[in-house]
Amino acid sequence: EVQLVESGGGLVQPGGSLRLSCAASGFTFSSYAMNWVRQAPGKGLEWVSTINMLGGITRYADSVKGRFTISRDNAKNTLYLQMNSLKPEDTAVYSCAKTKSRTAWDSRQYDYWGQGTQVTVSS
Repeated sequence: EVQLVESGGGLVQPGGSLRLSCAASGFTFSSYAMNWVRQAPGKGLEWVSTINMLGGITRYADSVKGRFTISRDNAKNTLYLQMNSLKPEDTAVYSCAKTKSRTAWDSRQYDYWGQGTQVTVSS
């Protein structure tokens, strides 16, 4: 059974930082690209970032480029998102998502995602 469990969210002031983690199990973590997505109150799902299987290639939404860094530790089956210079508009539930295809790693098509962790940016 595939499981993705996020942690590390919380309340932070504008300009602050948080590091999210996603513990993965039930599949060969190192064989799949992984993603972070977010959903703000009253809005749809928004793609945030993607990292390829070995972690050497990353992609970011324009809204987070230069502020967020995605990484992974395949030995620990864990995905990370370092978030710096946080803004109120970053407030959302952040979830990690497994890419559906092993070959189309940049497809942004997901077959599993976690319950998410709440990030609130407010003074």
